[in-house]
Order: sequence, then C-alpha cells, then structure tokens
Amino acid sequence: MTTADPAVVHRTVEAVWRIEAARIVAVVARLTGDVGLAEEIAQDALVVALEQWPRDGVPDDPGPWLLATARHRAIDQIRRRQNYAAKLQLVGRATAETDDGGFDEVLDEGRIGDDLLRLIFTVCHPDLPAESRVGLTLRLLGGLTTAEIARAFLVPEATMAARITRAKKALSGVEFALPPAAELAPRVESVLATVYLIFNEGYAATGGSAWARPEVSDEAVRLGRLLQGLLPREAEVHGLAALMELQASRLPARVDQAGRPVLLPDQDRRRWDRLLIRRGLAALSRAAELGGGPYTVQAEIAACHARARSHEATDWERVAALYEVLFHLRPSPVLRVNQAVAYAMAGDPARGLAVVDAVAGEKSLRDYPQLPAVRGDLLARLGRADEAKAAFAQAAALTRNDAERTLFQARAEGR
Repeated sequence: MTTADPAVVHRTVEAVWRIEAARIVAVVARLTGDVGLAEEIAQDALVVALEQWPRDGVPDDPGPWLLATARHRAIDQIRRRQNYAAKLQLVGRATAETDDGGFDEVLDEGRIGDDLLRLIFTVCHPDLPAESRVGLTLRLLGGLTTAEIARAFLVPEATMAARITRAKKALSGVEFALPPAAELAPRVESVLATVYLIFNEGYAATGGSAWARPEVSDEAVRLGRLLQGLLPREAEVHGLAALMELQASRLPARVDQAGRPVLLPDQDRRRWDRLLIRRGLAALSRAAELGGGPYTVQAEIAACHARARSHEATDWERVAALYEVLFHLRPSPVLRVNQAVAYAMAGDPARGLAVVDAVAGEKSLRDYPQLPAVRGDLLARLGRADEAKAAFAQAAALTRNDAERTLFQARAEGR
C-alpha cells in the first residue's frame, strides 16, 4: 500500500470509483440479482475506502480492493436474508472463489463484459421510461453523479434524481439477465443511447478539472464492440460503434502535455489513433451495408474529419448536409448548433450565426455552454469582437468543466 495525505487519498478514491463503479455494480448485481441492492453495496464499499485508505494507505490494486470489498458485503447481505439456504446456493461459486484464491476469475475481462451487458439490458427494461433507463445506466455504468447526468440531459438535477429513484424501484424483482432473443430489438435503441451518453461523458466531461476522461470513453467503446458481437445484424449497433471509434481516435490529440484543451482546428492529426480510425471506417461500412440510421449518419460526419488531411481540407459542405439529414431523422436544437459550425467552416459564418440565433430561445439550450461558445466564435469570424467576448464570458459562466472554463475565459479576454 501507498500512503498519502487525506486530500490526495480522497481524490484517488474518486478517480478509482469513476473507473471501477460499473464493474463493481455489474459483478455484485450478478451475485445478488438486484440492481438497486448492488449499487447500495458498491456505495458501501466506496464508504469503506474513504474511511480506511486515509488511515491505512491506498492499496496497490485499488480497483480489485473495492470489488473484493463489495463482493464480501454482497455475500454477507445474502446470508442474512430469510431464505439463506436458497440464496447461498446462488453465490456458492463466488464464495468458493473467495475461499480458494480464485479471485482472478472474477476480474476476467470476458466475465465482467458479460456482467456489464446484463446490467445494461436489465436497466433498459421496457417497463422503464426511456429517460429513466438511460439516466440510471449512466449512474450505474458511468459512475456519474446525478448532477452530471442532469447536465447530459439538459434537465434540472431534482428531475433526474426523481427519475433514477423511480427506475430503481421499478427494477425491483426484475431478473438480472440478458433478455431472450425475441425481446432484444425493443431494448436496443435505449441501450445504444445509453452507451453513447457514457461515451460522451468521457469524450467531453461535463464536470471536474479534466477536459476528457478517456477511461470512460474506452469503456463505452468496449461496450460498443461487445454489442457488435451480440447483435451482428443490427445496423445501428455498428453505426454507433463506428461513431465512437472515430471520435475516440482524436482523444490523444484533444489535450496538450499540460492537459489543456486542444480544439479540432489545432489538433496534430498525426496523434490521431489510426487503428481506431480503421476500425471505425470498417464498422461504418458494415452499418451502411445493413441500412444505417442516425448513428450511422453521425459516423459519416466523423468519417469526414477522419479522412481529411487537415481541418481546412475537410468537406464542410458535406458535413453541413449530413447534419441536415440527421436533423430530419432525429430533430434536436443541438444539431443546429453543430451545423452552424459547419456552415462557418464552409465559408459562411453569417449563415451559421442565423442558424444559432434561430434556436437560441430553446429551453433545452438555456444552460448549454456550447451555444454561446459557438455563437462567440461565429461573431469573432464576422469581426464583432465585443459581442464575441461577451458570448464567451457567458459560456465560461455556464460550463462546469474547469478546463473548458479556462478555454472560454481566454477567448472572452481576447487571447
């Protein structure tokens, strides 16, 4: 174990929790068969870490330590239940693993991957409203706080907290298992939405000091690949996988050596992950063969960036046209904001500003920092410097991400 001051230990616990929360909840849910109880037990393990690590030091393998603690508590919970004997049979193998040193099997990537998929499909049960499914899964698999999830959905925190609470209650008694083949299709759309929201939280963190959390995006990419294996004939499974692979390819170039954000025009494309680009383009080809949909169109947009040798060489006219197609498939004011950027890059910032101003009154964009940020950039391109600075100041006030705030403040100050 390593020792450190309490503040450092607390930050370490939070970081480990972000990475390991999904795995812990998924494994414990397999043992208990109860998703709500699994989260409670996982949170108990987190509390134990917060109590013990400042005193005893951070374990050399903090993730497995948390998982072992949660598993032991799960077994203790089951033993205390009234139907002790029957339930104990369910965890007999897990107990044997603990007793005979077979703990490594629980950490097997394939085993945990299966558990994570079971968890996704369980919380995406059709009895839950779609908004509750994705919110709960983000909390359980993404390790996100309710506040961060609320920002992802552009809703008040209290609203999201109520949704998550209702979802947990609704899942009481639902079997922790992959659904039969006949029931897979109705759940796929919400599963894909959930995975993509997890990816986005890693790609552009809604809160904290980091511009991105690659470990979260990596988890979503891995889940996307697992879904490809599970549902090989579903076009949008491949479309989402393509989108995430292509976007994830840029992660190494999205921050500089000091961890500061590097925007797309300034990124060193030599740092883009070519393997991820190849995987993404292959998945996109497969999605197109099967028909495709909104995720496939978004992947086509990402492919325009991946294929271009430079930011300027990007086919911005095609990007803007693809956003139009996407808007008709899945209308959203956020898409209009993105389309406005494409218009500006294609040489028409005035058209982009008109598009942004047309959606500026949307309630869902009221706390969306990218709206004033994009508006600021468009105003700057049009030579309206004072208005641009005011827009960037507004964006800085809205964001909860420290790195993003620093970026917006710099633009507000004309730097």
